[in-house]
Amino acid sequence: MTQPPSGSGGPKGSAAPAAPTGPNGFWAQASADPDRTVLVAPEGEEWTAGRLHADANRLVHGLRAAGLERGDVFAVVLPNGVEFVTAYLAAAQAGFYLVPVNHHLVGPEIAWIVSDSGAKVLIAHERFAEAATGAADEAGLPASHRYAVGTVGTVGTVGAIGGFRPYAELLDGQSAEPPADRTLGWVMNYTSGTTGRPRGIRRPLPGKLPEETYLGGFLGIFGIRPFEGNVHLVCSPLYHTAVLQFAGASLHIGHPLVLMDKWTPAEMLRLMAVHHCTHTHMVPTQFHRLLALPQEVKDQYDVSSMRHAIHGAAPCPDHVKRAMIEWWGSCVEEYYAASEGGGAFATAEDWLKKPGTVGKAWPISELAVFDDDGNRLPAGELGTVYMKMSTGGFSYHKDEGKTKKNRIGDFFTVGDLGLMDEEGYLFLRDRKIDMIISGGVNIYPAEIESALLTHPAVADAAAFGIPNGDWGEEVKAVIEAAEGHEPGEALAAEILAHCERQLAGYKRPKTVDFIETMPRDPNGKLYKRRLREPYWEGHDRAM
Repeated sequence: MTQPPSGSGGPKGSAAPAAPTGPNGFWAQASADPDRTVLVAPEGEEWTAGRLHADANRLVHGLRAAGLERGDVFAVVLPNGVEFVTAYLAAAQAGFYLVPVNHHLVGPEIAWIVSDSGAKVLIAHERFAEAATGAADEAGLPASHRYAVGTVGTVGTVGAIGGFRPYAELLDGQSAEPPADRTLGWVMNYTSGTTGRPRGIRRPLPGKLPEETYLGGFLGIFGIRPFEGNVHLVCSPLYHTAVLQFAGASLHIGHPLVLMDKWTPAEMLRLMAVHHCTHTHMVPTQFHRLLALPQEVKDQYDVSSMRHAIHGAAPCPDHVKRAMIEWWGSCVEEYYAASEGGGAFATAEDWLKKPGTVGKAWPISELAVFDDDGNRLPAGELGTVYMKMSTGGFSYHKDEGKTKKNRIGDFFTVGDLGLMDEEGYLFLRDRKIDMIISGGVNIYPAEIESALLTHPAVADAAAFGIPNGDWGEEVKAVIEAAEGHEPGEALAAEILAHCERQLAGYKRPKTVDFIETMPRDPNGKLYKRRLREPYWEGHDRAM
């Protein structure tokens, strides 16, 4: 895993995914070269393709012995680790649906997903024992269908989670040989549920052998090619749709994975240098914290192997993006997408030419902007962004109403506001649910947050509307202070003065509150609803 990379990685922004230059899919590659290292676990242990293949096969046999059949569901509440990757590979060759659960959720939230998905088996890590136990009890899962993963060195121990069987029992005594009746399965991700209960995004199973579908084609959108000395760094939680999709596709086109469990900026740089990582999926919060490292720490590590540092999931302030490009070069690329499908992609060159863009539509996607009456808008006009995919549709599990809602023909939306220019480049403004309306004027929090983050005392920031008797809403800023800066009235006044120099009067926060830690998940997604709700208690406002 320490060989320097070779090859160019392919042209960026290619019109179509490239065909594989070796065996298609992880399973075929593992059979052809079982001794090749394909994964470095968070604790540093290296796994060969043959070993990982054998465990994935054993898990399929174990889940079938537990009663799972084609089309059935199992859920995992796991940190980044070998067991997560094994679950992904097992589902994908046995025709199962894998439901990855955000391990930051509490018991009732996990129970909802387990019950709603119809999961027949739950695999959880002992780190999340309390939530997993509560979820399994509330969902009514029998003890025979609950399995617990222990910490390193204790994976097979009894009692990792009370009432759960050891994960090793799923694998022990099972054949390491590929299962019979292999058929492609899918991941069924659950949407974040910012406006209600999360819903599973379910796609029909194709009924094909796994090798009959080119499972790494997704990465071709970004110019990432099979093999060619590439190494993928997983630096965000695998329960996130994009993170697992990037990791899985990388594995299927011959790229070893280097897994991080708990992300820190210095450790990321170290792993990039040691393993010559060539591509990764990131979020702007990670950029912000990397840039905050002391220069002497940054200078310790060679990051020149990185070819594609692809970011998404949240808006990236212009000054942060520009600083990362100055440091890492043209490998800093951006995408816009939804768990449901569809998207846009911007190279560093695209962004420097058109600052603020999230790019042009993927070759397998189409973008459009519509007004509230369902009319398609011309270039330059702000509206709701819609997407569609040429690779097939989806439905929200057990929610036909939501499946039909927010659709115009084959296009769907997740509620983002934006516009497209004459060349087809998309520019996002904000999520419709987050837009502030003050005195009839639309105010976009992302612009305010970007300005706040240029202040050296601001480690993280959120802006949203709170009640105002005259104007309907006014702008509130909530700040996580940077290390070495004391939250309080003096700092609040300094930040407000900073905003006077950065923003028009109607956009400026009227008041600033401080918070110890911003409520973000490790993918960078801000739970703004949690911040906003207390200010709206007793007032009428859609959350």
